[in-house]
Amino acid sequence: MKSRWSWLLIPLGVGGLIYLLAPILTPFVVGALLAYLADPVADRLERWKLSRTAAVSVVFVGLALILSVVLLILIPALERQVSQFLSDLPRYLAWIRTSLVPWLESRLQVNIAEYDPADVIELLKRDWQRAGGIAASVAGSISRSGAAIIGWLIDVLLVPVVMFYLLRDWDRLMSNIADLIPRANLPVVARLARESDEVLSAFLRGQLSVMLALGSIYSMGLWAVGLNTALVIGMIAGLISFIPYLGTFVGVILGVLAALVQFQDVWHVILVLLVFWAGQILEGMVLTPLLVGDKIGLHPVMVIFAVMAGGHVFGFLGVLLALPAASVVMVLVRHIYDLYKDSAFYDDVE
Repeated sequence: MKSRWSWLLIPLGVGGLIYLLAPILTPFVVGALLAYLADPVADRLERWKLSRTAAVSVVFVGLALILSVVLLILIPALERQVSQFLSDLPRYLAWIRTSLVPWLESRLQVNIAEYDPADVIELLKRDWQRAGGIAASVAGSISRSGAAIIGWLIDVLLVPVVMFYLLRDWDRLMSNIADLIPRANLPVVARLARESDEVLSAFLRGQLSVMLALGSIYSMGLWAVGLNTALVIGMIAGLISFIPYLGTFVGVILGVLAALVQFQDVWHVILVLLVFWAGQILEGMVLTPLLVGDKIGLHPVMVIFAVMAGGHVFGFLGVLLALPAASVVMVLVRHIYDLYKDSAFYDDVE
């Protein structure tokens, strides 16, 4: 019994350590997650007679090239669309004042308080113009807050370094961890580790693929509709789709507002709704079954709670770890549930 209680101290100690070190752990966690995602590719290259270091180098260079191409394509496009959005803000403001506010007042039978959103719009435009784009924003920030920018750059540079060394030594690290497990508990721990790996793989690799696919589908669909901010809205909706229905909800709100302001007709609003309806159909019938499967088993309410709780306790690091940790916890909960159903306490009818 004493040894069982001592096992409970391990997760408590790990949780406390994460809480204390949360401000510096983010690049290490991101690097570890990337190494975990890339390990199967490196293993496959090893089976093709490459050394582990050579396989990791090929994976590392390939990911760097893909990321560079994506950033070179997306960043200018996103910057153009954000600039277009800011230049269209006066038209948005006019539509809100002349169309949306009177419609809400007539439907709700209330007088909406007077406000002047022009101040907010001018502030956004002034900040964006002062930034002069992404590169100028970074350069200006260095002069204003050098220490913060240096810390941010160190975090960014740490991610590939951590990823490379963890990926190179991944199999050896896993073997060393397995050697530390008491031999009596090894079969159970090995089974739970396999199940956790299946769940994590389904979530991290599968859900990430779903998010990127949905972002692409929404962006292309909204581009076909003719929205000026199709890429921004589509990628936002896709990247937050790991929280059930949140991506669709946010995307529909942003897309409908953009369509109303840009086109001022019902037809384009219907087209926007059709884009997100088609995305939901594809996600539920094709993307999730194909890329994720049914291994995760997290209820939507559990997903939302995990993200909010992780963010509240650990900040951004908690958001990163929330769903992977919740997936592993579900594996442990299912194991405890099976133990309970097989226990004498459950079968005792007295």
